[in-house]
Amino acid sequence: MAEDADADTVADFVVRHLAAWRVDRIFGYSGDGINPLLGALRRAGTPSFVQARHEEAAAFMAVAHAKYTGGVGVVTATQGPGAVHLLNGLYDARMDSVPVVAVIGQQSQTVLGSAYQQEIDLLSLFKDVASEFRQQVSSPEQLPMVLDRAFKAALATRSPAVVILPHDVQQAPAPQSPHEHGVVPSSPVWSLGCVSPRETDLHDAAAVLNAGRKVALLVGQGAAHAQQEVLAIADRLGAGITTSLLGKPFVDESLPHATGTMGHLGTTASAYLMDTCDTLLIIGSNDPWSEYYPAPGQARAVQIDIDPKAIGNRYPVEVPLHGDAAETLAALLVLLHGQQDRSWRRDVEAQVRQWHRVAAERAMTPADPVNPERVVHELNAVLPRDAQVAVDVGSCVYWYARQLRLPRGVPAHLSSTLGCMGAGVPYGIAAKLAHPGRPVVVLAGDGAMQMAGLAELVTVAKLWRSWADPRFVVCVLSNRDLAEVSWEQREMEGEPRFEDSQSLPDVDCAAHARLLGLDGVRVEDPDDLADAWRRAFAADRPFVLDVVTDPNVPLLPPFPAGAAKLEPMRAALDEEPGSSASGLLERYAEIEDGTDSRS
Repeated sequence: MAEDADADTVADFVVRHLAAWRVDRIFGYSGDGINPLLGALRRAGTPSFVQARHEEAAAFMAVAHAKYTGGVGVVTATQGPGAVHLLNGLYDARMDSVPVVAVIGQQSQTVLGSAYQQEIDLLSLFKDVASEFRQQVSSPEQLPMVLDRAFKAALATRSPAVVILPHDVQQAPAPQSPHEHGVVPSSPVWSLGCVSPRETDLHDAAAVLNAGRKVALLVGQGAAHAQQEVLAIADRLGAGITTSLLGKPFVDESLPHATGTMGHLGTTASAYLMDTCDTLLIIGSNDPWSEYYPAPGQARAVQIDIDPKAIGNRYPVEVPLHGDAAETLAALLVLLHGQQDRSWRRDVEAQVRQWHRVAAERAMTPADPVNPERVVHELNAVLPRDAQVAVDVGSCVYWYARQLRLPRGVPAHLSSTLGCMGAGVPYGIAAKLAHPGRPVVVLAGDGAMQMAGLAELVTVAKLWRSWADPRFVVCVLSNRDLAEVSWEQREMEGEPRFEDSQSLPDVDCAAHARLLGLDGVRVEDPDDLADAWRRAFAADRPFVLDVVTDPNVPLLPPFPAGAAKLEPMRAALDEEPGSSASGLLERYAEIEDGTDSRS
């Protein structure tokens, strides 16, 4: 796409070049450091500018835009505090392997080094988070090359890239890109191409997999575009399938051999799969919960990843396959003999059925007043098949991983590897803006809502009337506690809950929503949940479903690993007299262990 030679300033050029990269939306918050850029956006009318309530939320929106659309998220902020606020979102992009470009203002070059107001060494600030590409533009002629390299680096490395624009450079005349020494021409184009492993590696991998009798597939987000190939491989090998947290949306959990999410927040069926397999095929996953993988030496392993640096990072791998997941699996499939003995598959399916019984029994375990697992469990019956799901960080991630079975084609995203609270509502907003005709569901705890979610409901109130489908449901699990950390204190430290650090104010988030012109209801009786979910999806405007839940429902890891966590939890709870957590822990242990006569 040719640039308009009549563009007035560098800022105008930036806006036109973003359009050349097919950017249709920029998230951010204004400030004097980017005033020229904002003026250029106003004059051009496109890309659109989405104002968040905080730069951190804007960065999360850019990350979520990339996750829900598959494109590049773009965020902008002013220098100084605005730039600092972007860090959490940019680290979210880096750690979840998402392409984001941040265009950040800076004071004029003439004052840099003078300890000027809001002057921060931005190149040093972003050195780690944007290690693949960060550059300050010092002349207009440098700009096209820097912008193009930022997008190419973000796409090629699936990580954030940072472009720093001093105020005086933004105001300068637009570059003409003369053909002369010292000026590097560039263009806004990029293509990944087709990446496939070597033929010898494919044959080596097939030999390992053909020799396996108990094959497990661990599926991550790298398999997003290889879902049919994953199923074909699993059927050929008679394998069971588990997923990382990021891979959960890309495997149909209604399949009888899909064991659900693995790891600390995973399922007992996935624990069985990983504990008893003799062969492991890792597909596009870099999940960090290494203690929940097979024990080293237990299983022979093959790993497929588009990033060769990721192969062998979490588990000893015998055969590395560097390539696109779909291409690699298709090439591998024709080399696999097929597993004739299906007894392993039958064992896995029995474990999946048992897990479904465990999950349902846990959800229906009485709690005071509402069991949070039941809240998510009942969402399964009413979740629209064209929905988009966003999940905040905290104990709600456990209930999402264990209780929600996503219909095929329903995307679900969260700040996974960074695990940053407060990203849920910003993620939901980005999902809605990307696909305004689809309903959105956000699952969040009251801690995350108080941290950032309540503020970004203001953004929802500002935007929702322009959406083709007004359904934007925020389900808040209000337990008045930072429950994930409370249970981590008990499990990992053997420490009782610390009231001063863990207790949260009781905030009626539904009432807050109604003050903003939205709708909402607070639920304190589990028998009201089904009607409340239906009311939320029938509402003619965004809706906050605020459920008062029990913080004492245990975040118990799946057995058998979870059994080893019981003693430190019990010891910690012995120091919490009067708490109902001890009884719930024992009840959950009975359900997990299968010793309960009612199971």
